[in-house]
Amino acid sequence: MLSQLETYSTIALYSGMIVYAIAFVFYVVDLANRSGDLVGAASAGSVKSASAQGGSAQSASAQAAGGNTTVLTRQKASASTRQPQQPRSRWMRSGFALTVLGFVLHAGATVLRGIGAERVPWANMYEFALTATLAVVALFLIVQFFVDIRFLGALVVGMAVVFLGVAKVNYYVEIVPLVPALDSYWLVIHILVAVLGVGVFTLSFGLSILQLLQARRANQKKAGAPQSMAFMSSMPNAVRLEDLAYRLAIIGFAFWTFTLIAGSIWAEAAWSRYWGWDVKEVWTFVIWVLYAGFIHARATRGWRGSRSAWLNIVAYAAVIFNFTVVNVFFKGLHAYSGL
Repeated sequence: MLSQLETYSTIALYSGMIVYAIAFVFYVVDLANRSGDLVGAASAGSVKSASAQGGSAQSASAQAAGGNTTVLTRQKASASTRQPQQPRSRWMRSGFALTVLGFVLHAGATVLRGIGAERVPWANMYEFALTATLAVVALFLIVQFFVDIRFLGALVVGMAVVFLGVAKVNYYVEIVPLVPALDSYWLVIHILVAVLGVGVFTLSFGLSILQLLQARRANQKKAGAPQSMAFMSSMPNAVRLEDLAYRLAIIGFAFWTFTLIAGSIWAEAAWSRYWGWDVKEVWTFVIWVLYAGFIHARATRGWRGSRSAWLNIVAYAAVIFNFTVVNVFFKGLHAYSGL
């Protein structure tokens, strides 16, 4: 029965990864179409501009003849140039629908792993990768009810496919019983909050990446140079992206703070001390300090723009380093990678 459930979990995981990969293609096609539409709109705008200049000359002559023909002409021109609201791209809609389907399969794989193990599925690196990527996609879907960030779809599902692939190839282990230190209800509390924090930090990281790209386009525009990545014109400006990244970082920081607190309480119950300077504890604290510095620098020191984005990216790099390098190459009381 155990091996059968694990087989079903693997099938569901591979199916979810395939669906995520197809969704990634749809999101990328949507971005490519945006670039083409914007180039076409720019060309059409230049033609309309030339037509408007000719029309203004005709309107002037009509006004000289007397009457209110100028006003009527302008009103008609205004009505004719008013564009209807464009519907959302079918490529984006299809990509988002596939993301939901991939999430369902991904969740099924995680739940089946947990049922087979008869515990929560985050006792080793493979299981934590399953749960953490699931949390990232879940938060991406939930945030849509408040702010439309579907433009992050390619990044979110792309990272999900990469992380799940790496976890399956490099971190997969058979289901084994929990070690004594993990056999506690604090496993659920501590790791669940950490997973939520990583999920929020990932979305904030993606927004900071787009902020840097948007700022680069703005600098190119000021310098009069050709602007790259035309699809970025259809996304929020750098200030809006920075604001969203900052707000999400604050939420993630709250989760990570509770992760530290819950971990200390768990450590006291397991090893009779709240803090022991174990390498995993140190890096968890380093991540907390980096995000605290990011939030403090932006709120009180006026660090805005690219400096703020880079600090956020560095903090997220520490999260990835903590999960990969620290878990694999550093041994200590928290060496639960299962490898």
